[in-house]
Amino acid sequence: MKSLFARVTLTDVHQDVARNIVSLRQSQDLFDDLTDDPAEWLLAQKVEAEVRPPSYRSPTPIIDRPFEDAAWFNAIVWPFRHWQASRFSDGSYGVWYGSESVETTVFESAYHWYRGLLCDAGFERETVSAERKVYLVACGAALLDFRKATAEHRDLLHPSDYAFPQSVGARIHHEGHPGLLIQSVRRRAGENFAIFNPGVLSNPRHHCQLTYRLEAGQITVEKRPGAAWITLAAAELG
Repeated sequence: MKSLFARVTLTDVHQDVARNIVSLRQSQDLFDDLTDDPAEWLLAQKVEAEVRPPSYRSPTPIIDRPFEDAAWFNAIVWPFRHWQASRFSDGSYGVWYGSESVETTVFESAYHWYRGLLCDAGFERETVSAERKVYLVACGAALLDFRKATAEHRDLLHPSDYAFPQSVGARIHHEGHPGLLIQSVRRRAGENFAIFNPGVLSNPRHHCQLTYRLEAGQITVEKRPGAAWITLAAAELG
């Protein structure tokens, strides 16, 4: 561990980072199970809009971030409130992951969708679709830069054994560093950001909607419905 951190440098990051999460391409009508009449749907929506409390707007937004806003919660807060084991966490604290490009988030999320969800459920031979939403989130922090250390410490990028990177993450979390920058495991040209402190993230903006479709051993990713953007061989995800 000492030799690893001796090779780590700091990189001052001030840029947008792409965050890819589960979503729906089209919003579901919350009232369509109450009546078959579209006119009554509109009436119910009007009543709901009139009684819904306004979105949170702090008089001091720099101090009191709008946690009540859906974009903020979905794009930033979720992993810090719902801890789970990941490359740099054993599940006892939250880590937020993003990438330098939307393309890298596709490779990363497609791997976890296929290997960690569909295969575990026995659906890898089925035809399955999923909707994803990509946000751009501003990141401003001095991050620990592990990119030059991975050649000597290859276990940081092990495709499935997270024991070593979790020990690294535990130290980063304990010492209070805001996050790290490292190469993507799933896309050779990509880079990932692992953030331990939500305070260095801000300004989430919806960027695009994606559809993932697994069929005949291939994952096809669409930005526009029916138009393939990226195609991945499921068996080669690793």
